[in-house]
Amino acid sequence: MQNVKLYNGVEMPMEGFGVFQVPENECKEVVLNAIRIGYRLIDTASSYKNEEAVGAAIRAAEKEGIAKRNELFIATKAYIQEMGYENLKKAFARSLQKLGLPDYRRYPDVCRWVYHRFCGGADSD
Repeated sequence: MQNVKLYNGVEMPMEGFGVFQVPENECKEVVLNAIRIGYRLIDTASSYKNEEAVGAAIRAAEKEGIAKRNELFIATKAYIQEMGYENLKKAFARSLQKLGLPDYRRYPDVCRWVYHRFCGGADSD
């Protein structure tokens, strides 16, 4: 799979594996199989209700020696109701907890937080 080089020098896959409408009870195995065949970018969202299964697949892939966490890019998205600086910070914390991922500030190349902007402007901390 082709990668794109980010401004910080990290190479990120240009295509990923999405889990929209993948049921929670099937998602872990589906994502684990995607990682086994080479996907390193996994796309989920809080509204998909399967972030916990995605996290379980990441841990299983690491345990099996298929991929290290720092090789995986996890994109998640927040509901429109979660927009706004304070709400988005809380949504981010919930997603990290559900995914079972470490704090993004300690491991910036592990988790990519993606969200839709409907109101314009970028809140950052």
